[in-house]
Amino acid sequence: MKIIILGPPGSGKGTRAHIISELFELPVITTGDMLRGAVREKTEYGLEAKTYMDKGDLVPDDIVNGIVKERMSRPDVVKGFILDGYPRSVNQAEALDEILNGKGMKLTHVLSVVLSDEEIIERLSKRRNCPECNEIYHLVSKPPKKEGACDKCGAKLILREDDKEDVINVTGSWIGGRNGVNIYTYHGDDDVWLFMSARERASVFYLRVRRTEE
Repeated sequence: MKIIILGPPGSGKGTRAHIISELFELPVITTGDMLRGAVREKTEYGLEAKTYMDKGDLVPDDIVNGIVKERMSRPDVVKGFILDGYPRSVNQAEALDEILNGKGMKLTHVLSVVLSDEEIIERLSKRRNCPECNEIYHLVSKPPKKEGACDKCGAKLILREDDKEDVINVTGSWIGGRNGVNIYTYHGDDDVWLFMSARERASVFYLRVRRTEE
């Protein structure tokens, strides 16, 4: 099973990816993990990516695509995988098709987690991060035991700059346009797309997939 999971920030797609990973026993591959791994291993693309990451700049598509190609050459993806956070553009989607075609693979599912703009703002504006251990909290669904302090290390929790409401509106529009609509247009004729509400449990996806296999 070869799965892509897409969704706006705050949709819980990362959590769903790991639950689905356990249900189907597939590795979760995230853009961040791939980039950090390539930098740590000092691969050719990793060293190039590091020059952008050190400056806080976005890593160009050609470098990200190269890192994905390196990662997809490992034996743990032969039986399947879950790609979380990639592709983010039509350029990356085309590169992924080329990578998979070269390995005789084909996507089986593209899972799109749907969330309204209002829900995105509600979820992200109430999210709090620990700057020391990177633990994530939510003031409603996962509040810290002590207000404003991390349960694990005691550090003061922060509201990230990109989780502030005025910033969310800008990034939300950007992600919704390029990530959602254009990639769907690119792969829209395929029968691989599954849409689910961010309010649905990941097990719903499992049941829907199993039903199609019967």
